[in-house]
Amino acid sequence: MQLFYNPSINETLTTFDFNKEESKHIIKVLRKKEGDILHVTNGLGFIFKTEIKVVSDTKCAVIIISYEKQDRKKFHLHLAVAPTKMNERFEWFLEKATEIGIQEITTIRCDHSERKIINTDRFHKILESAMKQSLHFYLPILNKPISFKEFIQTNRADQLFIAHCEKTSKKTLKAELETSKSVTILIGPEGDFSSKEIQQAIAANYIPVSLGTTRLRTETAAIVACHSVVFKNEI
Repeated sequence: MQLFYNPSINETLTTFDFNKEESKHIIKVLRKKEGDILHVTNGLGFIFKTEIKVVSDTKCAVIIISYEKQDRKKFHLHLAVAPTKMNERFEWFLEKATEIGIQEITTIRCDHSERKIINTDRFHKILESAMKQSLHFYLPILNKPISFKEFIQTNRADQLFIAHCEKTSKKTLKAELETSKSVTILIGPEGDFSSKEIQQAIAANYIPVSLGTTRLRTETAAIVACHSVVFKNEI
């Protein structure tokens, strides 16, 4: 199944018009024609089965034949990750985490962060593309960038973890994870969290955890954490 994404389609509609850019892609690039079936999601759990009724160089209009809504997962995974110095590595994380099944992402500014400015519009497009490719019907939430301190003061979840590399007392993530819970995991920058940040997180009830015996890059650590939570909840 080829999946299309448009946030404007909803269950109250009987017909829908794609915008000019998307219509051109559907008709000119994909060579879809009148009578063809398109499956569309709005990123909110809905999958719409539609049939093309009007085609032109600039317009693709469909009728909605049927729709269904996928239930949300019983767990909620929120990763707060410091953007990597090399932007393509963070974009790789966004793509793969979406494919695996993450629900929410926040970029955090840390003491050792080397990248302070990010292109959230580009990040959104990567999430949308990965959602369609992996046939997910929920688009991950991408929050605005926030400071580490503000994040740990405002974020709430059933389970709170901070993954860091300091040689201090830590538990293993796989041993601490519980199923059907909301989980937030903090992943630091290339230079790791500062000692001050680790202590601030612990004071805010975050549990220090290890993701394994090897030292991982930021984006790799984020993927390991993401897969660990999803795998734990799906076995």
